[in-house]
Amino acid sequence: MAAASKQKVLVSQPIHESGMRVLTEKFEARVASDPSEATLAKEIRDCAGMLVRTAPIPASVIEAAPGLKVIARHGVGYDNIDVAAATRRKVLVCITPRANALSVAEHVLAFMLAWAKRILPYDAATRKNDWEIRNSYGAFDLDGKTIGVLGMGRIGMLVCQKAKAAFNMEVLAYDPLVPREAMEKAGARVATIPEILTAADFVTLHVPSIPETKGMIGEAQFKMMKRSAFLINCARGPIVDEAALVKALKGEIIAGAGLDVFDPEPPKADNPLFGLPNVLLSPHSAGLTVECVIRMATHAAQAIVDVLEGRRPEGIINPEALK
Repeated sequence: MAAASKQKVLVSQPIHESGMRVLTEKFEARVASDPSEATLAKEIRDCAGMLVRTAPIPASVIEAAPGLKVIARHGVGYDNIDVAAATRRKVLVCITPRANALSVAEHVLAFMLAWAKRILPYDAATRKNDWEIRNSYGAFDLDGKTIGVLGMGRIGMLVCQKAKAAFNMEVLAYDPLVPREAMEKAGARVATIPEILTAADFVTLHVPSIPETKGMIGEAQFKMMKRSAFLINCARGPIVDEAALVKALKGEIIAGAGLDVFDPEPPKADNPLFGLPNVLLSPHSAGLTVECVIRMATHAAQAIVDVLEGRRPEGIINPEALK
């Protein structure tokens, strides 16, 4: 009797080999020829599972695979997936909730330290033998400063805990979906958004990109912040009104910003942020440490294994698809 054929899994873009091993031990898994909508719609047709990185997954791709059962996201943001279309088709969409929190939280701390200790300007001056910059006294201590955390999910909680433990910072937090007791247990003082903006030396964003959060930090919010304050966004680009941010940075309404995300991504070559000295930029890489990439790849792959073997996976974001 011929052996039963293995179920097929399509991977939208290359992932760490450890994740591919999890898939290939169980299924016939391969990486798509390219991540375009047309190619994905063609190559997913006979697949039961899909592992997705940043490629857009619209309804046309989901509906092209009649046997599709699960889409696993390599990370925690899922705004690139048409979740409504997946739910209509009873396709589970899963994220890797435990994979990147530590790495992103550390990236936030790196932005804060870089600003506080003036790492980039001091490095540039030292390379030019401008030793006199040491007498500018521009650096400052994080100890005792206030950080405002908007969004107290796993990443926000870790930022809160690490800022307190490492730097003795006061933490103000806002998240209408997290119980006050949980935020206070992590060491934060619960506050409103206006209270956080007016009091914080650093404001860091950790909310999802949904219609309700689009542009939630704009011109009015920048005007509430201290002129000495810094904005950090390692969440999603659309949460910040980028034009308003540029205006605030140029006008020194705030002291600076640290951005790991943009709107759109990748940013256009003429993005005005590139010409500003008071912004630190990274290429949506906060969650791309060696350790985190392995966690995201293996956790996403395991979600596919669980679904296709009849188990409930971790990180389901559309449980209604189970009904």
